Amino acid sequence: MSIKKLAGQTAWYGVSSIFSRFLNYLLTPYLTFYLTASIYGEMNLVYSAIPFMNVIFMYGMETTFFRFSNKVNNEDHVFNIGSLSLLCTTFIFCALLIFWRLPIATFLRLEDHPQFVTWSALIISLDTLSRLPFAKLRNAGRPRKYVFITITGIMVNIGLTVFFYTFLPHMAKAHPAGLMARMYDPNLGAGYVILANLVASAVTLLLLARELLSVRFEWDNKLLREMIVYSIPLIIVGFGGVINETFDRVMLSWWSSAPTEMAQKAEVGIYSACYKLSILITLFVQAFRMGAEPFFFQQSKGEGAQKTYARVMKFFVITICVMFLFVTLFLDVWKYFITNHVMWAGLKVVPILLIANMCIGVYYSLAIWYKIANRTMAGATITIIGSLITIAVNYIFIPRFSYMACAWATLLCYASMMVISYVWGQKAYPVPYATKKLTGFFVIMLIFYFVFRGVCALTPLLWVHLPVGAFLLFIYLRFIFTVEKKEISRMPYIGKWVKG
Repeated sequence: MSIKKLAGQTAWYGVSSIFSRFLNYLLTPYLTFYLTASIYGEMNLVYSAIPFMNVIFMYGMETTFFRFSNKVNNEDHVFNIGSLSLLCTTFIFCALLIFWRLPIATFLRLEDHPQFVTWSALIISLDTLSRLPFAKLRNAGRPRKYVFITITGIMVNIGLTVFFYTFLPHMAKAHPAGLMARMYDPNLGAGYVILANLVASAVTLLLLARELLSVRFEWDNKLLREMIVYSIPLIIVGFGGVINETFDRVMLSWWSSAPTEMAQKAEVGIYSACYKLSILITLFVQAFRMGAEPFFFQQSKGEGAQKTYARVMKFFVITICVMFLFVTLFLDVWKYFITNHVMWAGLKVVPILLIANMCIGVYYSLAIWYKIANRTMAGATITIIGSLITIAVNYIFIPRFSYMACAWATLLCYASMMVISYVWGQKAYPVPYATKKLTGFFVIMLIFYFVFRGVCALTPLLWVHLPVGAFLLFIYLRFIFTVEKKEISRMPYIGKWVKG
């Protein structure tokens, strides 16, 4: 696969991620309008725990599928073994979650709604069974079908959410003796969001029926053992990733010094809403990973793989630097996606979280060294270090600084993981990254941001902020194009607009 093809597939996955997340993003102003900060925080407590369980259910099998499909040159055989393994374990794990729903609900401070745990267990199970079929589409270079299924699931989710919170209450009120009135429970709160997600996950799995039905009942103990040995450290990587990425909401609810439980959940809601303003970089990182993971494994077989990885890294860093400025220089506009203006109090976390997501994006690109070298335990070690930083910083500083501690903990964690992976990787699998140049791009990006913040400190006028932000973004883009004119002219799609 060429870089051009990687760019094309990343663009497709990006379209999928951006469009689907944008649709979901529209739910932020919608839900912050219909839900109080505490109920919105309650919803995010549920969605902070779901990724944690996703790691257990998947146990690294997605990355393992990519690795072994290229290693043994028999994708169907690896797909069959992995799918059957996941099918068995998903049934067991789902049953255990439902059986232990009451203590789990208490742990998440959702004692009044233990059914949320049951519904979440079903969501996790359906999503788990969808992951390998999705991975098969990615490995086969079929992003269009991936996009179609993903967006369909998202539209079902959004449509049902709007139905539950806008139309169902009115229908129940208009016909108090009807079916809709019996369905409607005004005390369910965030539960309707989870129900909509459950139906969407079921629809997604149905749309992957062709891939699921292609599974053949064959078994290979030797291959499965090798896959499990490779994937076990990835479970630790996954756990650490969840702790670093989403579990800070749960820690915030535990250790917040807010006077009441409702106020603590409100802080979770504020932090979660503002976290979503860093979504642009998150979307690109996600799209990049979807295209890059199979690409990196396929490139590892050929000559000059390290130079290819270095070139990909340059494009990646340039893109996320521009995205950082695009969000921070126009934050006065982006903030209106949060309709509850009380939540604007948390906007100061956005630049910190954007830089954090830049760091984790670079880390994902760097991390290919231990996946290719079959040293996944190195990834586990790096992730454990990051998780310990996250837990320690949050434990020490949340009681005093609330969600600001969560944001700084995320940045410190991801930056540490990035640096450790770079230093370790350069010793084990040297790649000629343009480190000094890329660091320069990042530093100049920060200078432009602080210049803008200085302007904002001088005047609160929006009509001043917007043109200044646009001017600074233009100057930065001009700088990048000047420095990297030759390289950009070789890039797919946009290169033809640049003279070499």
